[in-house]
Amino acid sequence: MASLHASPSLMSASSSSCKTKIMATLHTPKLGTIRLKNTSGNTVEGLLSMAGQYPTPISNNTTSDDRRFSIMIKDEDQDSTVSTATFISELYMIADAVADRVEMHTNIGEQRDNWNTLLLTSINTINLTAATMAALSAAATSSLLFSAAAGMMVLMNKIQPSQLAEEQRNAARLFKQLHREIQTTLAIGRNPTARDVKDVMEKVLALDRAYPLPLLGAMLDKFPSKVEPTVWWPSSSPNSSPQEHQEKKGVLVNNDKVERNGWSEQLEEEMRQIVEVLKRKDSKEYMRLGKLVLKINKILAISGPLLAGIAAVGSAFVGSAPSHGGLALAVSLATGATASVVNTLEHGGQVGMVFEMYRNSAGFFKLLEESIEATLDQKDVERRENGESFELKVALQLGRSLSELRDLASHASSSFSSISGDAEATIEFASKLF
Repeated sequence: MASLHASPSLMSASSSSCKTKIMATLHTPKLGTIRLKNTSGNTVEGLLSMAGQYPTPISNNTTSDDRRFSIMIKDEDQDSTVSTATFISELYMIADAVADRVEMHTNIGEQRDNWNTLLLTSINTINLTAATMAALSAAATSSLLFSAAAGMMVLMNKIQPSQLAEEQRNAARLFKQLHREIQTTLAIGRNPTARDVKDVMEKVLALDRAYPLPLLGAMLDKFPSKVEPTVWWPSSSPNSSPQEHQEKKGVLVNNDKVERNGWSEQLEEEMRQIVEVLKRKDSKEYMRLGKLVLKINKILAISGPLLAGIAAVGSAFVGSAPSHGGLALAVSLATGATASVVNTLEHGGQVGMVFEMYRNSAGFFKLLEESIEATLDQKDVERRENGESFELKVALQLGRSLSELRDLASHASSSFSSISGDAEATIEFASKLF
């Protein structure tokens, strides 16, 4: 009852306050009309929702174009997220395959190194046993043993186990390097693209071609007619796409001394001189040494089986006639012992491995030359790797400090511009590692 009696007073108070508010509203000054373009409620709410202010309810007045536009944005975001996740998963799969290849090449390298040791020991033992049998006038036995040794020498010289082991060691090292590059790409937080996946796949396939695992049908020629550097990286396409060509033409290298992205005209000239030193000194010298070692290996590979074959023929005449028996014995003993010495020099000294090392080193210099030239050919300096970082990377790969690298480029520039050949001969090799 108290509440009922109090209600009239409350109603009168509220009505008086409403009258005051109404009067104040009626007496407010009029403002000028402000017209805004495209100020529909749906559009404003759509813009705010796109900016992330609050979700926009789809009203009945929303047009079909607005709905298609919002759906398109959501689809593009979903496609971008799905594509990034797909590229990351693909890089992880490639990384696993690369890690498996590292194990395969490491195991096969150890196996083929064991081949070299076992075959070397076996052939030398057979030769010495055959010589002993010849001295004991066991003509048939010694001839058979020398023949077996000659055949094993031919097989061993054909496959060059020490060179096979070096190939697998190089492959394992380069696959480990590629695996670290993939891990770095995934670790820095940058979203990988389809181009990253394609580049990594091309590098894997190029390494597979450069260092094949099987022997039959895919083994590299151990005595090539033309010595060339080993190439384990994908060849760059000579024809770039129109978009890349337009991007390269977009911004030209500045000709002033102002640095952009760490690059300057002085640094570019320094890199060009380094390339010239690599071509004229390091690559040329290692190719010369590779050709020399290949000639020595060819001579040893032919001499060993030939001497063992002569020993087999000579031992067959041991004890046949008193007049020729002594000469046949001397020939078989001398040629058999010499065959063991030649075989030891070739495979104990691992001449094939040395040839592969020189050829692989020449490939390293060629890769560095192409890397520098490709960077300088990119006219848009903003798209290049940072100049200071690139200079540091080149210095580390050559085993030099930055000051030593710059001194080498300065000395090479003055020497190459000189007419006399003696000035060029005074230039030191670019690499201090090999």
